[in-house]
Amino acid sequence: MKLYYHPLSGHAHRAHLFLSLVGIPHELIPVDLTAGEQRSSEFLRMNAFGEIPVLDDAGIIIADSNAILVYVARKVGPSHWLPEDIVIEAEIQRWLSVAAGKITYGCCAARLVTVFGATFNIEEVIQRAHDTLKVIEKTLQGESWIAKTQDPTIADIALYSYIAIAPEGNIDISEYKAIGRWLQRTERLEGFVPFANIVANLKIGEAQ
Repeated sequence: MKLYYHPLSGHAHRAHLFLSLVGIPHELIPVDLTAGEQRSSEFLRMNAFGEIPVLDDAGIIIADSNAILVYVARKVGPSHWLPEDIVIEAEIQRWLSVAAGKITYGCCAARLVTVFGATFNIEEVIQRAHDTLKVIEKTLQGESWIAKTQDPTIADIALYSYIAIAPEGNIDISEYKAIGRWLQRTERLEGFVPFANIVANLKIGEAQ
């Protein structure tokens, strides 16, 4: 497999992290966002939206980070990552939607302001982030994983990256004790790879 990514993209990190956790060999193909490689005709043939990450599985192209999580989970076969129980699967889908929406427009957006110079209203996106984190904190009270399962699921992986790096967006997560324990639990998983925690010096890149 080839994963087209950027090391500072949380969307790309969640895909890279999951591939590592399930032990699937993959090649990381950097996409130079500052040079506009995501808008090249070659890249747009893989993802017409010009967004990272993109997974190339021997010619099968999967765009969108959460779609990659679902694809890889199905490819490895039945497992705790995406159980076949329809109630659990629905709960996982709910949190994938949170990752794609509320996390993106909260934790992710705040980081885009401080690290990449985006022009969002910083107070608004930080408040939005805390509104979401409060719900996640409450959900994790007495639970190991976000879908209230005994083992981690792709929902945990979808949420992890931007919450872990939230302090880069001036979001203080120190008071969220259940979230802190969940982050540590995730980081102890075999195959875990950390999100690059460095200050970027590039223009905003598209990610999904």
